[in-house]
Amino acid sequence: MPWTSERYPASMKRLDPLVREKAIEIANALLEEGHPERQSIRIAIARAHEWAHRRGLEPKRCAP
Repeated sequence: MPWTSERYPASMKRLDPLVREKAIEIANALLEEGHPERQSIRIAIARAHEWAHRRGLEPKRCAP
């Protein structure tokens, strides 16, 4: 089942909402391509951070 803004992996919980939305989009695409779930999550988070950085967005980091 694809992830949504209401249902997403716990590892995306502390992401800035804008970065999280992009990570969800990327992770769902990777899953469609047949990537394993854990790998999709890690790649998606990294790519979403790169995406935000390239656009000059400084995502807020939540404290643990």
